[in-house]
Amino acid sequence: MTDPLWTPSAERIDASRCTQFMRHIERHDGAQIGNFAELHRFSVQQPERFWTSVWEFCDVRAERRGERVLVHGDRMPGARWFPGSRLNFAENLLRWRDDRPALQFVGEAGHTLSLSHAELHAEVARIAAGLRAAGVGPGDRVAAFMPNRPETVIMMLAAASLGAVFSSCSPDFGVNGVLDRFGQIEPKILLCCDGYFYGGKRLDCLKPVAGIMAELPGLARVIVVPYLDEQPDLSALGDAVTWQAFGEAGVELEFAQLPFDHPLYIMYSSGTTGVPKCILHGAGGTLLQHLKELVLHTDLRRDDTIFYFTTCGWMMWNWLVSSLAVGAQVVLFDGSPFSPTPRVLWDMAERYRVCVFGTSAKYLAALEKAGEKPRESHDLSHLRAILSTGSPLLPTSYDYVYRDIHPDVQLASISGGTDIISCFALGSPLLPVHRGELQTPGLGMAVEIFDDDGARLPPGQAGELVCTRPFPSMPLGFWKDTDGRRYHEAYFARFDNTWCHGDWAEFTPHGGLVIHGRSDATLNPGGVRIGTAEIYRQVEKLPEIAESIVVGQDWQGDVRVILFVRLQPDVVLDEALQARIRQHIRDNTTPRHVPARIIAVPDIPRTISGKIVELAVRNVIHGRPVKNIDALANPDALAHFRDLTALRD
Repeated sequence: MTDPLWTPSAERIDASRCTQFMRHIERHDGAQIGNFAELHRFSVQQPERFWTSVWEFCDVRAERRGERVLVHGDRMPGARWFPGSRLNFAENLLRWRDDRPALQFVGEAGHTLSLSHAELHAEVARIAAGLRAAGVGPGDRVAAFMPNRPETVIMMLAAASLGAVFSSCSPDFGVNGVLDRFGQIEPKILLCCDGYFYGGKRLDCLKPVAGIMAELPGLARVIVVPYLDEQPDLSALGDAVTWQAFGEAGVELEFAQLPFDHPLYIMYSSGTTGVPKCILHGAGGTLLQHLKELVLHTDLRRDDTIFYFTTCGWMMWNWLVSSLAVGAQVVLFDGSPFSPTPRVLWDMAERYRVCVFGTSAKYLAALEKAGEKPRESHDLSHLRAILSTGSPLLPTSYDYVYRDIHPDVQLASISGGTDIISCFALGSPLLPVHRGELQTPGLGMAVEIFDDDGARLPPGQAGELVCTRPFPSMPLGFWKDTDGRRYHEAYFARFDNTWCHGDWAEFTPHGGLVIHGRSDATLNPGGVRIGTAEIYRQVEKLPEIAESIVVGQDWQGDVRVILFVRLQPDVVLDEALQARIRQHIRDNTTPRHVPARIIAVPDIPRTISGKIVELAVRNVIHGRPVKNIDALANPDALAHFRDLTALRD
């Protein structure tokens, strides 16, 4: 066993909110809990007592009706939490109305904006009045095609105050990518910007918004936030109005009191086998789970400042915004983390005295390659925790953080997903950090590692990451999946009454976890899950392409997208065609979907039933054996993917 890279001091452990929580349980519940391992065991074995304690300790603003905490706790899916209770998500995030800063916005092009808790509350009230006047009520969908600006947060809170359901996409999605998502949920309101800045460029959004509007006939109102220009030309957007012209100032904000499992967010799956699945998350479960992770795992406090580098199309945005429920100052950044210099995020961290700095594993690796040493160039004395997610954090990045960023931080690699809008494994302020490991499974999360037959594996053996007991932030289901069949097939078909997440992982002797990546064919470049079907739908529109198959190649600590194409007769994959394929993908999805390599092959392997086999191709290009080769109609086609020179650089 290796020595830890970092161990919390006795003073830090004693002062942590997690230790305070254990004392709270002892006083109010009577359970004797001496350390984090005992707390985790209690949280899994006594879920009703644990989640009630989280509710009380984090001061959830709600009305408890009845004593029942969990109904059908033996069912996955089917469990229900806090039946009879009523709350409002926005009310919990807007509990303060003072002059302390709530949101700080920093844009790549030098834009800044600050909102106090009082100002945030007033803005949410104004926008909520506008939504109500537009006919928005409980269950209606409000969609945002937005950069990571304060208006996105305000719109979400305004929608939640009314009981509407919020959903968002970042502006780097193409029209088809947006419609694949918003087209399914039929929003009544669309929030957008006139454009955004990235990598030193001004990027227009009004043209794609016009295309989106044309395919969303149920829109009652389109609201445009001026970002590129103070007075954008909205003539092509019908009766769209600017942000400033929408709503009614000076009104009192009301909070609709709704059931614990009232819908709050619609998130989206990667779209591997078709259009993305619309994952419906409830207000109470999201709130309770986020409070647990922010307060007990991240040690977040009202006096803290938290930042996460994210877009509005990633669940970490939703997670970050929940920090308002703790009263912490939230820093929003929009743009490239390397523009105009690789130091832009650390300049921001120093300026706002960030205590919790969240980012991706890819960013930390790129920062090290750029030769940056924030420890030497910036005052980071206030920094207490660095969080990393999106893809497994390389062991060398652990070394880099402690050597060149800060020697005394809790480095928490965290892992979960859009599916649960939270984490299965993450950090703990009470535990040491070991190189290459996630510190612990989440409190209240009965995480196990199973083999193919559903048997529990011991530490050191890799298998499927599963969760064997229900937890509050399980989805309510999928949008329009009335009989629950698609939801069941997505997570519960593999192992009976058990959530199978699709991560390949193992426990370590320290009680931590190592995530080896996805166990299915979902792409994960830069930590952003991408469905192969999203790429297929674009590539195979091109007349030169007969069919294609796309896989992720493990490359330099990340994953890069590799596209194989079978061309029409007499077509050659020259540079011009490759450029057209890449541009078409970029225009209609996002830059992350663009393949790093495009390679022509004479045949593509498929099952006897005609389905292409992405996982088999992925195994071949990595030199791994292919299981169930007898299921292939043309197994000889796999030979075209072996030992390819183009995949060596």
